[in-house]
Amino acid sequence: MTPRTESVDTPPGEARVTWHTAPAARLVLAVGHGAGGGIEARDLQALAAALPARGITVALVEQPWRVAGKKVAAAPKVLDEGWRGLWPVLARPGLPVVAGGRSAGARVACRTAASLGAAGVLALAFPLHPPGRPEKSRADELLGAGRPVLVVQGGRDAFGRPGEFPAPGGQDPYELVEVPGGDHGFAVLKRAPTTQRQALDVITDAVGGWLERLVP
Repeated sequence: MTPRTESVDTPPGEARVTWHTAPAARLVLAVGHGAGGGIEARDLQALAAALPARGITVALVEQPWRVAGKKVAAAPKVLDEGWRGLWPVLARPGLPVVAGGRSAGARVACRTAASLGAAGVLALAFPLHPPGRPEKSRADELLGAGRPVLVVQGGRDAFGRPGEFPAPGGQDPYELVEVPGGDHGFAVLKRAPTTQRQALDVITDAVGGWLERLVP
């Protein structure tokens, strides 16, 4: 099915949602981009291509700063405000909505999921800390999401390798899937035993299976 794009007015400005609609969908996966790129990211595009066949509508969300053509991402508070402002559009189909994002978008999803009533959180390339600064941990955002969380993390992500993440715990412990050899953008080296296609398959298979368990 051809993707459909719509503009959404939010308090920080115009946002944009590109819908990849599944026939007889049972849930919506809404995914925001990171601070360094848009919805053209390889992992977001792979999810949009693969999941509708599994009954999952994928909504790729562009934050107002990105729609306006700015080079620098807005402050976290403004990102959260934009996400909250477009949430009614994501919920409009009347289906459970899983909040997701990559990198900075994953942080937004974690911070807002409980208050928005999200069914769960998908955190792609969660930026656990700035590169080389493990003491600047953002684990509290992940552990405080208040919803079931799936983290998909590259094995060589400079913003936090899988082994650096805290042990899952609490009322809604998170799950973590490693993408072997993947960096923060899930790119793999040409000499790696895992091909780029295989790395993306790890992501789509893990996310699809988790969503099917979360919302049967």
